[in-house]
Amino acid sequence: MKKLVTLFVLAFVVPFFMQAQDLADALRYSNFQVQGTARSGAMGNAFGALGGDFTSVSINPAGLGLYRASELVFTPTFGQTQVEATYRNNLMSDSKYNFSFNNLSYVATLSTQNQSETGLVNFNIGIGFNRLRDFNSTSIVGANNLDRSFLDYLADNATVGTWSDYYEQLAWDTYLLWKEDNSDVYFHDLEEDGYGQNQRKSISRQGYINEYSFAAGLNFNHKLYLGASIGIVDVYYKESSELLEWDEPNNSDFFNEMQFDSYLRTNGTGYNGKIGIIFKPVNELRLGASLHTPTFYNLHDFFKTSMRSEAADEDGVMGNFEADSPYSDYDYDLETPLRATLSAAYVIAKKGLISVDYEYADYGSASLRRGGDGYNFVDENSDIAEAYKGVGSLRIGGELLATSNISLRAGFEIYGSPYNAEAFETNQPNSNAKMNVYSAGLGYRTGGFFFDIAYRYSKENNFDLLYPEPPTDFYQMPEMAEFNTVRNNVMFTLGFKF
Repeated sequence: MKKLVTLFVLAFVVPFFMQAQDLADALRYSNFQVQGTARSGAMGNAFGALGGDFTSVSINPAGLGLYRASELVFTPTFGQTQVEATYRNNLMSDSKYNFSFNNLSYVATLSTQNQSETGLVNFNIGIGFNRLRDFNSTSIVGANNLDRSFLDYLADNATVGTWSDYYEQLAWDTYLLWKEDNSDVYFHDLEEDGYGQNQRKSISRQGYINEYSFAAGLNFNHKLYLGASIGIVDVYYKESSELLEWDEPNNSDFFNEMQFDSYLRTNGTGYNGKIGIIFKPVNELRLGASLHTPTFYNLHDFFKTSMRSEAADEDGVMGNFEADSPYSDYDYDLETPLRATLSAAYVIAKKGLISVDYEYADYGSASLRRGGDGYNFVDENSDIAEAYKGVGSLRIGGELLATSNISLRAGFEIYGSPYNAEAFETNQPNSNAKMNVYSAGLGYRTGGFFFDIAYRYSKENNFDLLYPEPPTDFYQMPEMAEFNTVRNNVMFTLGFKF
């Protein structure tokens, strides 16, 4: 039970169990925030009732029906992600810059033969992609003079009979793990010498979730808009971590340093569908609703670990030792939660507008399926249902027409925590974790050309462990580290209407 709790607590950061598909995988590829054009990004991506922007295809495809002219747009983005980590009152910070394309799309408007502006006025189709998630970040966390170790976890696992080629075997092969004579008890030299070592962990993440969509939108009487889309989702995720412990005060005669590295790469594709409606009861008011099917992923994991040590062998001679795990390749499927969005927008005297989206998804309904070896994930799906909950997100945006060519924009988004307050008979510290996004921007339009720019600032925090809890109470439990992540992104959209 304790191990399940640990997996739940570690769903965001710690990669020690990455070779096994679990809670972390289900959440990582289900929890995203759409990123598209700079106009949408500046207005908090609250485009469920607005339409007329390709970002809306990933929110409410009925928005495609509001186009009155064909359009080609692309959106490059430049950003920085900074992670501050606090561990045992020690603050460490790391950051990473990233350049990407968040959107590339083309929309064609197809007028009908109806010249009366009633009935079916026009039929539009669109093709392109929007970025749903950016995984790129680096972080570092650590502290000095510790009274516990990652080796506690390995020794305790070995003692209770848990032995893995990816963890315990590596420690054994590098003279970091020892077994008592005439006993099944395992130990390590740090505990024999009273600990006191320093510890540091660095984590690097790369990757994305991109959605490639083909969509169609219908405009009836300029009052009712219907839309549908088919999405192909491309996933790429890579995570590498390095956990280092070293005996700076020279407390031990048999241990100087250890380094544990892990590497995970996931790639795959998925598909989904969306339907939506936008209705204008009066010309100033737009109401929208949409429904997203689950995304049905086919994923492939590649995983490996390695251990390096400077320690004493069985003869007490200090040396440098290395060991590598086997390579793990595994195929499996994942079904993400169903999503629903309700939206409203109000146009103010043709000088501005305000828009609101509310989106709901039940992350406890995500399901791992069809393992490559026939595994059915019954226990893992039960854990997902207990660990995660349904949660709503709110997106608010506004636009002011400052001149006939220039628009000013601002937005706010809040994404609640998908964690239950209590699961597996314990309180979860990440149940209050949330992400807030603040955005602003402007747009310039003249003739058949437009240019938009947006700045987005997001902040989120969560708690995590540097390594899993030992399975028994023989060793002290590791302490939580707090991670505060800040993202600064500047988006540019160039567009052409014709």
